Amino acid sequence: MSAFLIRILIFAIVGIAIYLGIRRIWRDWTSQFKADDEEARRVRRERDLRERDEPGVVDLKRDKDGTFRPGDDDKRR
Repeated sequence: MSAFLIRILIFAIVGIAIYLGIRRIWRDWTSQFKADDEEARRVRRERDLRERDEPGVVDLKRDKDGTFRPGDDDKRR
């Protein structure tokens, strides 16, 4: 009977160790993916801000009727 309990205890310890290891790997990968996404979002935002300042870009503003039209400070003129 004691050999049976020791065997169950060993399997339980191994199972818990595997579970905790997989959980840690999952967390590490998830945090790395989130960091990569944040970096990509930051780079995309910087690119959009640079492109917005270029001379050929038109800023559209919503008019009273809901249609988007160039604002008063139109850069094309």
